[in-house]
Amino acid sequence: MTSIRLPRADGTSRSHTLRPPRAWSLPPAGAHFNRIAYAAAHVVADPLSSADPWLQSAIDWDSTLAYRSYLWSLGLGVAEAMDTAQRGMGLDWPASLELIDRSLELAHATPGARIACGAGTDHLEPRPSTTIDEVIAAYELQCEAIEARGGRIVLMASRALAACARSPDDYARVYQRILGQLAEPAIIHWLGDMFDPALSGYWGHADLDRATDVCVNVLATNATRIDGIKVSLLDKNREIAMRRRLPRGMRMYTGDDFNFAELIAGDDHGYSDALLGIFDPIAPAAAAALAALAAGDRGQFDAVLAPTVPLSRHMFRAPTRFYKTGVVFLAWLNGHQDHFVMVGGQQSARSLLHLTELFELADAAGLLRDPELACARMRTLLAVHGFAG
Repeated sequence: MTSIRLPRADGTSRSHTLRPPRAWSLPPAGAHFNRIAYAAAHVVADPLSSADPWLQSAIDWDSTLAYRSYLWSLGLGVAEAMDTAQRGMGLDWPASLELIDRSLELAHATPGARIACGAGTDHLEPRPSTTIDEVIAAYELQCEAIEARGGRIVLMASRALAACARSPDDYARVYQRILGQLAEPAIIHWLGDMFDPALSGYWGHADLDRATDVCVNVLATNATRIDGIKVSLLDKNREIAMRRRLPRGMRMYTGDDFNFAELIAGDDHGYSDALLGIFDPIAPAAAAALAALAAGDRGQFDAVLAPTVPLSRHMFRAPTRFYKTGVVFLAWLNGHQDHFVMVGGQQSARSLLHLTELFELADAAGLLRDPELACARMRTLLAVHGFAG
């Protein structure tokens, strides 16, 4: 058994013995789930780049693309260049477009690979003086670039629109204009302000009930041009209520990293599909659970995902926008990358004690695939922070 000494907040330490690696019952190649499931995938930084990480995105393309191949091998789709990839938090639009370009090329060469790509307005500075026409033009530029490469659109929430919109009618105008130009139905992305404070008051209202009414009206008006909506508000009751109001045939993609298991399982009135950042670090558990659900084994679905929920709630705790640090931390512990460095220097966004608890929760969920490697890397991190054990 592999053991490690971990720090406490009072400066003392405790011993933690890791569990043996879990053998997951993964779906065979080509298997289909009865839910659509996208993992919003992270990017791997290039730690040897001379670029200033606060000013430029330096990406290890080989490792970044290898992780997408890993997700596809498990039967999961990839939601590309989303907030999990640090969009707007270290990854700018030029780097995002290169990421989309490379991922689409790989997806087209990978049988059965599902991919959708984030289109936003992040190259447009969000100011009160920004005009709605400028927001429309920014969306058009990114959508055209993605569709020219054969990509499908996730229409991301816009900081610029949130900054300049004067009423719900401005949102309706922008979405109707953009959706009417797309080659195929898009996924709408409503990201709550706990993920991005700059999106506060989205849809023209700070009150979420009124904002939901506006959003549902936009969805209904443009129903033939929308595949579904991803809602990231971390409120299961609000998501369920909204799910029941969607136009017939429109999908709810849960973005609730606190309550994803029960929302995906569903109830007598329906269920949510998934577009989740947490599916990146818990990919094997997600795949095993979805395979069980597709086979009609709800009990196994629940049993597999139950220990991942505390991990996810810790990873996405406030300030929620820093959850990406935990995603990359677990990728490093599990050997998917050789370092714990992030674009934008975001590896510093969580405390050592936060990461220590995440290490323990990942172990409890069976998500440390090589305990000796995970311990060796955790000891390195502890030593860097001055903890000798």
